[in-house]
Amino acid sequence: MNQSNTKKHSNLLIDLQLFLAVGALFGGSFLIIDPSGELMDMPLSLIEHSWFSNYLIPGLILVTIFGVMPLIIAWGLYKQWAWSSAEKCNLFADMHWSWTFTLYSGISLILWITVQVLIIDRFVVIHFIYMALAIVILVVALLPGVQKMYKKEF
Repeated sequence: MNQSNTKKHSNLLIDLQLFLAVGALFGGSFLIIDPSGELMDMPLSLIEHSWFSNYLIPGLILVTIFGVMPLIIAWGLYKQWAWSSAEKCNLFADMHWSWTFTLYSGISLILWITVQVLIIDRFVVIHFIYMALAIVILVVALLPGVQKMYKKEF
């Protein structure tokens, strides 16, 4: 794969993280502002079989794990800056932490959507969109050129 395509794929990975972040920051913020779900037309009956009595905790999860964290990951992918705390959670010591955390975000998103579908007992369009997003994040991150770009030089 040539350098131009690798850079495009890296930029795509950054854009995918930003897309995830923006959606989660908006959706999560609305759920925090109105934990009843009415602001987003999500009745509490959707989560009556879950651990939550309202949407506050899911909103906080969206904002932090799928909002703030992907922003940090995107910045890490762009700048490839060292972050010792993230390195402690990096399962791939030969890869930059932001690349590894990109995998974590894709896998976490698949788990999050799967749990949502199980709790509300239905699969709606937004689930399809975010499941597809998670898969695309993983596929792009695993492209050989992208992996090479984020491989640490020792």
